[in-house]
Amino acid sequence: MSEVILFNDDFSSFKIGPLPFDREHSAMGEYHYVKQDGYSGDWYDPITNCYYRGPNWIVTAENGSHYMEQMRVSNPLTRGVLPVLAAGEKDWKDYEVSVSVRPLTTIEEAGVLFRYQTSLCFYAFFLKDGKALLVRYNKTNHEVLKSVDFKFNSDTFYRLSVKVCGKSAVCFIDGREILSFNGIENERGCIALASFMPCQFSSVVVKATNEENERLQKERTEKALRLAEKRSKYAKPKLWKKFDLGNWGASRQIRFGHLTGTDEMFFVMAQHQKRVFKERYCNISCLTAVSIDTGKILWQIGEPSELQVNQDTTCDLPFQIYDIDNDGIDEVICAKDFKLMILSGLDGSVKKSMPTPLNEEKADEILGIEFKKHAFDRLNVDAIRIVNVSGKERPSDILIKDRYARLWIYDSDFNLLWKFNHNNTGHFPYAYDFNGDGKDEIFSCYNMISSDGKLVWQLPIDTDHTDEIVIGKFDDDIDDDLIAIVSGWEGFMIVDKNGNILSRDINGHGQRISVANYIPSRKGLEICTTTYWENQGIIYLYDAKGNEIWHMEPSTNGNIIAPVNWLGNGSELILLNGNVKYGGMLDGDGDIVVQFPDDGHPDMCAEVINLTGDHRDEIILWDAKKMYIYTQDREAEKDERGEYAPHKYPIYNFSNYRGEYSFANWIKQERE
Repeated sequence: MSEVILFNDDFSSFKIGPLPFDREHSAMGEYHYVKQDGYSGDWYDPITNCYYRGPNWIVTAENGSHYMEQMRVSNPLTRGVLPVLAAGEKDWKDYEVSVSVRPLTTIEEAGVLFRYQTSLCFYAFFLKDGKALLVRYNKTNHEVLKSVDFKFNSDTFYRLSVKVCGKSAVCFIDGREILSFNGIENERGCIALASFMPCQFSSVVVKATNEENERLQKERTEKALRLAEKRSKYAKPKLWKKFDLGNWGASRQIRFGHLTGTDEMFFVMAQHQKRVFKERYCNISCLTAVSIDTGKILWQIGEPSELQVNQDTTCDLPFQIYDIDNDGIDEVICAKDFKLMILSGLDGSVKKSMPTPLNEEKADEILGIEFKKHAFDRLNVDAIRIVNVSGKERPSDILIKDRYARLWIYDSDFNLLWKFNHNNTGHFPYAYDFNGDGKDEIFSCYNMISSDGKLVWQLPIDTDHTDEIVIGKFDDDIDDDLIAIVSGWEGFMIVDKNGNILSRDINGHGQRISVANYIPSRKGLEICTTTYWENQGIIYLYDAKGNEIWHMEPSTNGNIIAPVNWLGNGSELILLNGNVKYGGMLDGDGDIVVQFPDDGHPDMCAEVINLTGDHRDEIILWDAKKMYIYTQDREAEKDERGEYAPHKYPIYNFSNYRGEYSFANWIKQERE
């Protein structure tokens, strides 16, 4: 039977040296699209880890041949993550993959992955400690399907091959059949190289029959036609505004508000300086207020910097825009130089200020204090949130926090209302009136805190922390508000207001979450999550009860998965990032139905916000140098229900760790 080659790489196109990698092994990719410079060929590395140092993969050469070499050594700090280098197409179905493998240590798994969908969902043909193994990986479940004795050493290359057809997989070593299995569940998937310990790989070939290739090409043609038809129904992004950001630009440290008390919208961008240890004690060094209408600076405090280290950070910075005194003009509430301040929105002058609280708790008895010593006598504020624990007509209380342990809440006159310390705060606590008394309870990490600062209940979890939270009514079968969270390796959870876990899926290191009407034909709302640490960039879509609908791995970081009211018809899209090739907006089927134009726009940062006057969302894309804002290239279609103006996260509580939501709301038609 004749065959065609789907993929072939002997790594001769690579120069010796490391594949592109994040030299800082940082959290930038949690909510920034960050592409490392260098040549990766047709491969991508989906693994990131803060405990890594140096490259994951290097290309070496001996006797005129090039080898791809995995350089990691498994250790407890890396949570058992499997180093992976993936290639090929996720729509591959029946094929044969072959690769030469030389395990440089023989005690742990090394080999080839097939029907690879994500770095947590694949099949593996491994050599390990005198055995050949066929293994299925599905999230945290690792199952050895078949095992056979096979003697091998660290000095020899072994040709590992897998023929997969339908539910059947047959595995060969050096042309000899070793084992077979019938019951493969992944219908499709690409291939990857993988090993827990240093290992060399060479000569990767993927072949398929002519018949399979013809079927694949026909399927792709049909899919392209379907996708083109879908895309034709969506407005295309139209450039609305473009600004240069001078020397005051920054990464995703931006807030929006009406600083002059008019309808004119402004943004404030913050630069910072890092202190003591990584980004645990960032201090705002410059705030710049800019008109979105004109791009002109309204005011600036501090000294701007063109250094990337002052522009980019992986944490929140402590500032918000809000009319805290209810005078009709937004203020900027910020913490800077160990002071909590309320700045005039008009000119940035200080209207009110207080010293941040003293660090009175013992550093070795609370979480997140590096070196078990307070670096400063006073608190270096990590984040700020506007809340309403006082029960006033509108929120006017100010919550501040340290990195992971303590909360303080002040009223707008800086009177301390209460402080709280119990286990972990998570990144950005959520304020919500659960009991209907007009006062906010605070849900912080795994803790439900009453409006007067008392612990009401806590989830039965004491490791990792909650990254993002969404609260609201999203299950049509349940009348009460529900809490949806992603908490690192403790997983994605749906929790009721009494602390009962209704659904839980440990799907990687849960990093981001959003809730919206992504599939209108389904009952209730859908929940989208994504991962970052270890197995990065896996996107999941769930129904309102926490049942997985689909998963995908787009091969990039920085997918913010925010809901976008793009059409104005009650359905939402999922924003990935601003990259022309890998970014855009997904529909509920997981198809990229809106792409960004190849017009030189920045793609590091992305944000969704309504700016132009109708109720649909605009997309802001920026980096430290420039900003592009896109709207739709056509008017919204008329709808008998009126205009779709969904309830979204209030812009006065912006955070890089806020779970996004879009809850349905229709209003009377405003336009003829």
